[in-house]
Amino acid sequence: MPQSAADRRKASFAPVADARTRLLVLGSLPGERSLAAAQYYANPQNQFWRLMQEVTGRPLAALPYAERLEALLAAGVGLWDVVGSAVRPGSLDTAIRDHRPNALPQLCARLPALRAVAFNGGKAAALGARILAERTDLALIALPSSSPAHTIGFERKLAAWTAMREVLKDARA
Repeated sequence: MPQSAADRRKASFAPVADARTRLLVLGSLPGERSLAAAQYYANPQNQFWRLMQEVTGRPLAALPYAERLEALLAAGVGLWDVVGSAVRPGSLDTAIRDHRPNALPQLCARLPALRAVAFNGGKAAALGARILAERTDLALIALPSSSPAHTIGFERKLAAWTAMREVLKDARA
């Protein structure tokens, strides 16, 4: 019996991080548009790139995707997801079922400059903070979701997100 689209497992992308990464921003699992484009935060309604532009002081939203990723890395920011794979119809975090976590402790152990992990949204924070609870050397930051489904205004999101500037202060090139 063939699986329906809602029953198929969806998988996260590879991490974007390197030895310069001071701040690792973790989402839950890429949404439908991101999966289709094979790009983090590909939904134009998602405010991630605008928020990170304000955090890093770099013109991320105007750059092609590969250049956005390099600009984030140069600013000391890495990306990944808490969920490695899950069954999820649509893009909402509330629909995530049967999730398998990514290897967050292993990635964090390979990032010598890492100082903080920020969770983009409540689901990422709830799952990720448990996984990284033993890493008392890292600041764990819960952020309001950049998703268009999280309907608080951009300015309120921005107030929380810009707190990450402190983590990056010494890494700015």
